[in-house]
Amino acid sequence: MTPFLEMHGISKTFPGVKALNRVDLTLRAGEVHVIAGENGAGKSTLMKIMTGVLRADPGGVIRIEGKDTVIKDPVHARALGISIIYQELAVVNNLTVAENVFLAREPIGPLGLLDKRRMADETRAVLSELEVAIDPSAKVGQLSIGQRQLVEIARAISYRSKLIIMDEPTASLSHHEASTLIRMVRKLASQGIGIVFISHKLDEIFEIADRVSVLRDGETVDSRPIAEMTRDILVRKMVDRDLSQLFGEHHSHATDEVLLSVRALGEKHHGQIGVKVSDVSFDLHRGEILGFFGLVGAGRTEVMEMIFGSRPHVGEVHIGGQKVKISNPSEAIAHGLGFVTEDRKELGLVLGMSVRENFSLTHLSDYCTLDVVSRPRETAACMEFVRSLGIKTPSTEQKVLNLSGGNQQKVVIAKWVARRPRILIVDEPTRGIDIGAKAEVHALLNKLAEEGISIIVVSSDLPEILAISDRVIVLKEGRISGQIDRADATQERVMLAATG
Repeated sequence: MTPFLEMHGISKTFPGVKALNRVDLTLRAGEVHVIAGENGAGKSTLMKIMTGVLRADPGGVIRIEGKDTVIKDPVHARALGISIIYQELAVVNNLTVAENVFLAREPIGPLGLLDKRRMADETRAVLSELEVAIDPSAKVGQLSIGQRQLVEIARAISYRSKLIIMDEPTASLSHHEASTLIRMVRKLASQGIGIVFISHKLDEIFEIADRVSVLRDGETVDSRPIAEMTRDILVRKMVDRDLSQLFGEHHSHATDEVLLSVRALGEKHHGQIGVKVSDVSFDLHRGEILGFFGLVGAGRTEVMEMIFGSRPHVGEVHIGGQKVKISNPSEAIAHGLGFVTEDRKELGLVLGMSVRENFSLTHLSDYCTLDVVSRPRETAACMEFVRSLGIKTPSTEQKVLNLSGGNQQKVVIAKWVARRPRILIVDEPTRGIDIGAKAEVHALLNKLAEEGISIIVVSSDLPEILAISDRVIVLKEGRISGQIDRADATQERVMLAATG
């Protein structure tokens, strides 16, 4: 049977960078084909060529259903049956579900007005086909992230797509939403739709893939049925190292000294939307890595925002044995706290600024004399962290927008570490970054703990929490449902506490 899409010898060169070098890829109808590789391996560039956003260098060949084809632009790609769902969802929150599904191709009625009834009826039909109970008239901004993802899938199906590309589709989803999405992917594949699934999650890859192709440094290094792949082989192909080399043994650096003590923490004012956090109490020791786990909506981020002063709260916070009042982030920083937020692009970085400018945002006064910034001192300090953290950037003047996800995350961590905080809160430290970069972030957090910094790690990635934490606190519906020592922490015990 002729494959739906074949790419042979695909290369792409940007000024000074060979992003792709003679990549081969074959995609078949009804197959879930996972594309794996580190950040910077060339996955995004390949997808952009596949969807007409970029043109490949001369010499490569693209065939669709056996015919040589030049994909001119995204509109042409959709006409050929190729759609993409990006990690950063392309929905308009203040429009309805139906309006999003028909965005930029709205049907017009006899009087020259939008045919809203037809839009609603056809959207309802597609959602019914997906077995999804979403009201076509609902505003997208009122939906969960998982439901918005399903709206994107509905839009792709309404195009009558033969191939749907999904870029890290479960990165921001709860366990339940991710399970729903995976079930949806299987249903689409059973209907003969080809799926390209990009993921960094090993468990997910082995659960969903029919075939996996691995890119490294812009080249295809392997492509085989998932039945012939093992975890160790996959990791070695992705990063050219064994799994055992990436994640070394965990050594606790926690002392008996309690550095942070939280008592009866709860929301000061609670509306009708979101989880109600109440009666949260715990201790954090010097040099300890304390993991916080819970399903999406359990209140993990809300608790951290209260401690950091960016959310009104009741209860008591003690640092170093002294009761402190923290009502805003400036006071938190003055008391020695740092906060790496879960959304690095929206809350952690100024994407249009350089690595140097982002690095010094938290401690710019360190490089000032009489309110004048010393650029040489600032650059030298930034360079020291670029070297020590292994941040891959051509220079400190590179805009962080142009860095990979893993290197952006290191810049966010660097700007806080440079302040030498006593307590560092890290929310979803490895979301959306590859397995090699994850290992580097974990090693960095362990090094900081060894130096006496106390760290709180919030993550929805349970294997990550178990790998890095000295102790795990589990939240459920805004309350602590379990505190488990590392020696007793298993996936079953933690999930039981998280789900009740």
